[in-house]
Amino acid sequence: MREFSLDIYRELLERLQTHGYVLISYSDYLKTEREQLSLQKFVILRHDVDKKLRNSVRTAQIEHSIGARASYYFRTPESGCYKGSSISLPDAIRGIATLGHEIGYHYEDMALCNGDTEKTYSHFVTWLDYFRRYYAVETICMHGAPASRYDGRDLWKKYDYKALGIAGEPYLDTDFGDVLYLTDTGRCWDGYKVSVRDKIPQHQEEWTKKGWSWHTTKELIRAVEEEQVPRHVMLTTHPQRWTNNQWEWTKELLIQNVKNVIKRMIAK
Repeated sequence: MREFSLDIYRELLERLQTHGYVLISYSDYLKTEREQLSLQKFVILRHDVDKKLRNSVRTAQIEHSIGARASYYFRTPESGCYKGSSISLPDAIRGIATLGHEIGYHYEDMALCNGDTEKTYSHFVTWLDYFRRYYAVETICMHGAPASRYDGRDLWKKYDYKALGIAGEPYLDTDFGDVLYLTDTGRCWDGYKVSVRDKIPQHQEEWTKKGWSWHTTKELIRAVEEEQVPRHVMLTTHPQRWTNNQWEWTKELLIQNVKNVIKRMIAK
């Protein structure tokens, strides 16, 4: 199976289930008692919907078909990220939510408002209200915005998202001392080396030393089969990368190779 195809994505999820992992959303993680979680093998399925809305609908359908539940974090269309999508943002949200998945806000307000904290907060509230027209949003997740010098999480140094009825933010409310973080940033599973913000710096070196670092999906599947993957994992994907369409797959590969060079320079 081709790397970053929908076929290999399904295979990864099915292998995880075969080996006893429950596939849950981020809100499921927050709502479950920690004592109960400690007894389970689980993978938090998180999707950052940066573009190509139709791709997210396809991964959501795969997950629904095998009884998995995931979290889908959508950016504000103000950024132009969904321009040219074959379906509208509201239709994508409704379609994915109908399949039983969680919807959240993939916020980048600090970058869009040039670091103006008060303006950023007002902007955040406006777009949170927008997404809540279509789904009762309970969790949010930062968009890394690697080209911006502003870190979206800095907004919460002054304001409290929980005052807005938000239960949690993956980077801020996950016990990464217990949960391994894996992301397809960089179009691989060890892309933290070129990532600006989509990583967990305080644990990344420790995980690598333990051998919890894989480059390809096939390597990750093999590690699941050999029971080398920890019991608790957050698996973050960007659905625009996952497709069975040859042209889309090739285009995404070429674009990502260029982006990785740029991101490596920014990270340094």
